[in-house]
Amino acid sequence: MRKRKIRVGLIFGGRSGEHEVSLVSAQGIMKAIDKEKYEVLPIGITKDGRWIASGDPMKALQSGLTAGSEPVALLGDPSQRGLVRLEERESGLVATRLAEIDVIFPVLHGPYGEDGTVQGLLELAGIPYVGAGVAGSALGMDKLIFKDLMRAHGLPVVPYIGIKRKEWERDPEAVMERIEAVLQY
Repeated sequence: MRKRKIRVGLIFGGRSGEHEVSLVSAQGIMKAIDKEKYEVLPIGITKDGRWIASGDPMKALQSGLTAGSEPVALLGDPSQRGLVRLEERESGLVATRLAEIDVIFPVLHGPYGEDGTVQGLLELAGIPYVGAGVAGSALGMDKLIFKDLMRAHGLPVVPYIGIKRKEWERDPEAVMERIEAVLQY
């Protein structure tokens, strides 16, 4: 008797400046994943934040997420556990169930992907996912808070200094003096 494959939602693309890097990462995962064990449902996010699904993930990746794709959404409702297809009709926007997902593999780089944002949506939806949780992702994106946390727990951290944009804009010379005092060279 054949065991049902685990359906993996592979989320890639995204609104960050690292959109293209995410596409390359997703391509690598699509090539490497064990297709005997896993059924991959590719879910692309365009640069302007639209979620799409495609029957041919490699073609979608190579065409900038537009070829043969349809608009989809991931609902924050745990009773749905998956994607819905979005269709515009005369009566308005209609959502129909597209696929139930067993686990999400987010391959999003930068803001809206590695910062806890998508992890929060997945928590709301009750869908398990690969990687760090909401808090770990958010802390990992804020390098200053992360370094402070590591130091507070006795882990070695190289000397550093945090600079706010407003500080720099107000008095760059004072900021440079602080940097030279802390980070001697």
